Parts: sequence; structure tokens; C-alpha cells
Amino acid sequence: MEEERNGVEGRGHHPLLRGERRKSSFSHGFSSSQIQALSSICDTLIPPLRLESISKENPPQALHSFFKASGSQFPVPDEVAELMKKRGLPEGVMLVSIVLKMLSTRLGTLFLCGFVCLGWKWPFILKFSEISLEKREQVLLNWSGQRFLYPLRLFFAIMKIFCFFVFFSRQTNDNLENPAWEAIGYQVDNKECVKKHPMERPIRKGIIETMNENDSSLVQSLTHRGLKVIEDQRNICKIKCDVVIIGSGCGGGVAAAVLAGAGHKVLVLEKGNYFEPEDYSSLEGPSMSEQYESGGIMSTIDAKVMILAGSTVGGGSAVNWSASIKTPNYILREWSADHKLPLFGSSEYLSAMDVVWKRIGVTEKCTEEGFQNQVLRQGCQNLGLNVESIPRNSSEDHYCGSCAYGCRRGDKQGTQSTWLVDAVGCGAVILTGCKAEKLVIEENKDGTKRNKCSGVIATCSSENITKKLQIEAKATISAGGSLLTPPLLLSSGLENPHIGKNLHLHPVLLAWGYFPESQSGIQGKCFEGGILTSLHKVVSEESRVQALVEVCALGPASFAAIHPWISGLDMKERMVKYSRTATLFALVRDKGAGEVKLERRIKYRLHPADKENLRSGLRQALRILIAAGAAEVGTYRSDGQSIKCKGVKDEAVEEFLDGVAAGGGPCSRGEHWTLYSSAHQMGSCRIGANEEEGAVDENGETWEAKGLYVCDGSVLPTAVGVNPMITIQTTAYCISNRIAESLKKQEFLVK
Repeated sequence: MEEERNGVEGRGHHPLLRGERRKSSFSHGFSSSQIQALSSICDTLIPPLRLESISKENPPQALHSFFKASGSQFPVPDEVAELMKKRGLPEGVMLVSIVLKMLSTRLGTLFLCGFVCLGWKWPFILKFSEISLEKREQVLLNWSGQRFLYPLRLFFAIMKIFCFFVFFSRQTNDNLENPAWEAIGYQVDNKECVKKHPMERPIRKGIIETMNENDSSLVQSLTHRGLKVIEDQRNICKIKCDVVIIGSGCGGGVAAAVLAGAGHKVLVLEKGNYFEPEDYSSLEGPSMSEQYESGGIMSTIDAKVMILAGSTVGGGSAVNWSASIKTPNYILREWSADHKLPLFGSSEYLSAMDVVWKRIGVTEKCTEEGFQNQVLRQGCQNLGLNVESIPRNSSEDHYCGSCAYGCRRGDKQGTQSTWLVDAVGCGAVILTGCKAEKLVIEENKDGTKRNKCSGVIATCSSENITKKLQIEAKATISAGGSLLTPPLLLSSGLENPHIGKNLHLHPVLLAWGYFPESQSGIQGKCFEGGILTSLHKVVSEESRVQALVEVCALGPASFAAIHPWISGLDMKERMVKYSRTATLFALVRDKGAGEVKLERRIKYRLHPADKENLRSGLRQALRILIAAGAAEVGTYRSDGQSIKCKGVKDEAVEEFLDGVAAGGGPCSRGEHWTLYSSAHQMGSCRIGANEEEGAVDENGETWEAKGLYVCDGSVLPTAVGVNPMITIQTTAYCISNRIAESLKKQEFLVK
């Protein structure tokens, strides 16, 4: 296994992060007639345009090729269908299948498209693929604006997201490039890593990558690393340890370090894979596919909120944007007093926060800001608004715009570079490609109602490992995050009503501003420089923080997927401006909450106060973009809401801003719709003073099963209101120290 990884390093990026070669066969299950209809939709969204459509004089060849390109080119439609089948929610895939089947027939097309499909020649009714491009565009716009047959609006949204993501993320040549990238001014970060790492990194000696193992070698690898392994006759491999931790992110990584440091044999289960700085490719498609839940294409059931959550060794800390903001004092007071949780008002918590801050190397200055943060800072300064620098868990000169795909420079200090290194140094073992399926809950023999957790059943994603793993441990810690911990607990028989409820998402709305290079003194491109270095707080007249305004990292595929579509020409012109388009977002501390009781089944509803705060934040973001010198600004509302800024009067700007709102999603009945985003999930197994108030106690232990703990963002009592990495790690540090104390007491009693 070691030789294989060293071989990978010698060749460059990790194979999983290089992207797939073009397939000749597909397993999506759509019929040829459905693919024909899908191809026509892709062709409508990304149409081949005449050269006179290009507004530039003497355009370069790359621009010629981009405008002539079509979304219907083989194998784009099949790749769209394949990705949709793999990542889409089942009901969404079913909707797409039904609509495509109808569009492949004449009567179905007439029903869905209306009279635009009628012709003067036999058979008088055209299938969707036979309708002219102009009429197909009108059909798609009608679907996007559909207020009553909202499944058609949802169908449009699904098709737009998957089609654009595939088109702008796929690599079509041996250099792993996409010809559209040159036309839109995008370059993959392929600079040589500044920091050199030794071939033998501390964490590697504790990693077991199951994709490189089989049944027999896995047992050998586990035994070699000091774990007791027993193979029984039921095709189960039993592993004994002191503590098993499910997840390796901000919660699991910290817990592993603390408990291994306390002398316990720790086994960490991580369903994602392990990557090192030299492995990262910065390619949007494969990087998101391998390092994010559902490949970065995940949403609430109603498709209203697009959700990003890490799924790799290091979890979200491996792919987040480095923001390291301490828990605000007013939040700690609220949790301590209103929620009756003394931990958050204690010196224990404050000391832990200092330990976390130091361990992940937080710095508070930035020597050089990237294009988007310059825009935010310049706009705030021109308006006389306060702008703050964001502390980061990286060096002051960290100028990496691709950290969302893994930090190639090895500068960002995620748990895989810090806490997990500490854990492995103390004998911890990390098992990758291993997913917890069910917790082992046993009736307590002492006659009390409270049961006991003795471990977890897990499976490996490798086809070469046929045996299930049964890990037996004194303490079991679920640290899979707010989206995965509740489904695991519920499927294992726990019934506390707070499990899976109170899910907070820090909902976000986006605004964009275009800054032509010739008209702006701000240099750079949107994908360059540290992702988050500046923020502005939108404060009400009562001095209450309504929203945070920060910048957003969007690769070309993600940018195109969520950007409004009003015509093929407008979209291509918009993409040509991509590299000089700054995207800001407004984030709110949400009062509204959702629930997640099954994997990928996320429900969420905004509170009216959240909508009002988002509106205030979005309006402020637009003002900042205008003040920074944008030539044009807009929102992500479905109709392409925007305003050209040159020479515009203040009255016109205010009229435009008055029309900005936090609207509904694709399933709403409003005239227009929008997509929200979330990169922070918390609260779905919240700590409570008693079992009527929360899913776990102040020590992170579940009320129903002794020895079962939760140690991730799901335990937070409410939304934090700021980027939550420091808060999650600090809470995890406190909980894991308390677990260590509990285990120490157990050992003492046994003796």
C-alpha cells in the first residue's frame, strides 16, 4: 500500500482526483429516446451560436470555439444522465425520467410545451427535439417561470444544475483541460507546491486505506497497528479498541487527538478517502466528487438549499475556506444562561478555545488579498462601512484560491494536518473507505432503563473486502456531522425526539458584480487568492447583527450551475465574464430550523425573520459591489435580476434594491425563485440540560445509551452566526476531555 501511494506521488495527482477518462458506455438507464430529448435540452441551455453573437472585436480562437460549442455534443448528455442518476434524489430522477419520456413523444410534447410544438406539415405535432432552438428557449423560460405546474420548474432547475456542472467541469483532453476554460479566463491552480513535505508524513503510519486492502491484508494491517482482531464464522471481522470514532472532521479529529493522547487505543472510521497536498489536482469535478457529500451536488428535498459538506479525511476542515472565528461572547452567554448549559460560560471552554486556536495555527493578518476580498474591502471603505479581517488557520501569506478542493500548498491546517497527526503519533488508527452502518446497542445488565453502546457495525467500500467489521469499544463517538449523525443514531434504535431536529444551516443568498479589467483598479481573478480574508457585519438600528457579508468561492461549473439562465446567449456572455465577476454572499444566524432523519433527506424552512435578515444582507452586498466600481450587479433570482451601474442615478439603484427579496425555491408558487446555499450545518443532536431539551447531555453522551457520545457540529444548541469551525473544535475538545475523564474513572473502579 505504501509503495502504491509513493508511486502515485511520483506520477502527480492522486488518480481519484484526476478525473475520469471519456466513457464509451454508460449505466444511467435512460432510453435512447430519453437521451435524445435530454440532448435537446442541453443544446437549448448551451446552444451553438453564430460568430456574430460575439461582442468582442477580433475574438480569440478559444472564444470562437466556446460560442460554437453545444451542450448536446457527445457524450455530454450521457454524462449529465449518469451524474444525475448517481447524485440526484430518487424523486428528482423519477421526475426527470417521466418528463424526458413525455418529451420524446408528440402528444407528451404538446402537453408540456403547448402550441409552440405545432407545425404546418404532417404529423403537425413536433417532438421536443424537432422544435427550433428559439422556441425551445421559450419553452424552458416558461417552465422556469411556471407557478402552478411547479414540477416543471423543478425539472428545469435540475436540468440546469446538472447540465452546466458537467459541461464546465469535464476534462476533454490528455492535459485534463476543458476548452471552455480558456474562453472564460479560468485556469486550474497547477503551481508547484511551495511547501515541500517529507515522503513519510506523520499521519501516514496510522492510515489504512481500505481501497488498497482485501480481507486478509486488512486483518494484517489492523494487527500490525496494535489492534486486536478476531475473525468469526459469520463473515464478520471483530476489532477491539478503547474508543471508536465515526468521522475525522472538526469533531472526530479533535476527539481522536485528545483520547489517544490520554493513552487510549483509538480507531477512527472515515467513509471518505485520504489525500495529501501532493495529491490534490484543484480540478473542480473530481475534487468535489471525492471530497464532498454527494459530490457537492446535494440539496434539501425541495431543492431550495444547495448544501456543501466535507467527506474525506479531515472532513469539512480539509475543504473549508479557512475562516477561524471564535465563538461570539453573546452566543456563549445565550447558551450558558438561556439554555442552562454552564460549559459555555466556563473558563474550561475559553481555555479550550485558546488551545484550538493555537493548535491549528490561526493568524489574524493577510499580506495580500485576492480579487474578491479586495472588492469587498474597497466597497465597504467607499461606503464608510466597517470591514473586518478574518482570522485563518493558515499563514499570513497564504494566497490559495483552490483550498475548497484541498490545499495543494499544505498551508491550511485542517484536522488531517494537526489533530489527526497528534492522534496517530499516540497510536491511533484511521480506517478510510469505511462507513458506520449501525451502532451496537445492548440492554444494560444493571436493570436500569438506560441501554449501553458497545460499538459499531461498519462496512468497507472496497469490493475486495467482503467481511463486515464489528468494532467493540468502551466508548463510541459519532462525529459524522449534523447530516449523518442523526440518521445513524435513529437507525440504531435511539428515539429521543431531538435527534434529527433543530437543524440549522446558516442559509446564504448570493450577489454578483462584474468588474471589467479595463475599467477597474482592482486586479486579479475571482478564483485567485485566499478565499476568505474580509467580512462585513450588517447591523440593524438596534445594533443587532442581521447578516454577515463575505465572498464566495465558486469554480466555473458551480458558478454556471446556480447562475440564473434567461437565454443561451446571455449565459455564454455571462460565463465569458466569469473570471472578473465577484460573488458576495449574505449569511444569517437562522431562527428557522429543519430536520434530517434519513441520509440525504433534508427538510428545512426559513423563519420570516431569517428572510428579512437575508434581504438586508443581500441589499448591502449589492451596495458594496456597486460602491467598489462594478459595471453591473445582480442577484441569483431566476429571472436574472440585475442592473447596469454606469451612469445610473441613485433613485434607480434604490428602486432596484427595493425589488430585492429572499424569495422561495423552485417548488414555490411565486413569480420568481432562487437557490439558497449552506456550507455550515449544526444543531441536529443538540446538547440539552435534560432529555426534554436536547439529544445529548453536556458531556456529549446520549440520554438513552451509556457509552455513546456525539462530538460534532450537531451538538451545538443553536446556530452560531459565524463560521463555526472554532466553535465545533472547541466543543469537541471539551467533550472529549470529559470522555477521557469518564474512561479514567471506569478503569479506576475496575481496579
